[in-house]
Amino acid sequence: MTAIGRFTTIEASGDLLADIRRLLVDAFEGEFSDDDWDHTLGGSHVIVTDEGSLLSHAAVVPRTLEVAGRRLHGGYVEGVATAPTMQREGLASVVMAEAAQLLRSQFEMGALSTGRHSFYARLGWERWQGPTFVRRGEELIRTATEDDGVMVLRFGPSEDVDLGAPISCEARRGDDW
Repeated sequence: MTAIGRFTTIEASGDLLADIRRLLVDAFEGEFSDDDWDHTLGGSHVIVTDEGSLLSHAAVVPRTLEVAGRRLHGGYVEGVATAPTMQREGLASVVMAEAAQLLRSQFEMGALSTGRHSFYARLGWERWQGPTFVRRGEELIRTATEDDGVMVLRFGPSEDVDLGAPISCEARRGDDW
């Protein structure tokens, strides 16, 4: 029987975090770096399990997003993956639906970076149409190569956010977006 779980990184056992990391490495076929793992930690996790086996995962971590000079308490989605043998069974949609509930209850806007636009679009996410930047202190650095990958989930405080405005996130090690 499948079950959905939600917990923070601090609440997770070392064994569970190790299972999540293995799932991510397997699902991304080894293309999941130490920086990617670090980006997945420090927020909340949503998982689907079946009889104790981890099948799917998504994380939501807090990040300050700035849209046209307006700062928003953003929830940034990281580490969305499903076990290779269970892909195309709707499990990623399940974890993303739970992640959307988490975003709506604890954040002002959701954001993520992806190459799989159609998957997220059918779940209500929208492609960012404006230019992207990263903040290093007060300096804004253009991230034009990220323009096509950023998607947002607008709701409540962010439902009026202009998708064509400039958007920025804080710098971090590895991929900024």
